[in-house]
Amino acid sequence: MSGLIFNLFIFVLASFIGFELISKVPPTLHTPLMSGANAISGITILGALIVAGQIDHVAAQYIGFAAIVFATINVVGGFMVTDRMLEMFKKKDKTNE
Repeated sequence: MSGLIFNLFIFVLASFIGFELISKVPPTLHTPLMSGANAISGITILGALIVAGQIDHVAAQYIGFAAIVFATINVVGGFMVTDRMLEMFKKKDKTNE
């Protein structure tokens, strides 16, 4: 039981620190940080795949599957936002004006 409480403490602490750090980021740094977050989410997907595939407990497999789904949503959304931000910096074609 003490392991569960310790892990819950780590989760709550990481959530609080993550929220505080992200809320202090200026908008000009959002796109570069999004690219870094995509790389971290890719690592999360690999870790969740390994954990979900190796554990025989059904509840842990469901949690691993949820981690895979949420990390995939984060990666795809991050790439969409990054692509949209980079489109703003491309030169516009003067024939369309």
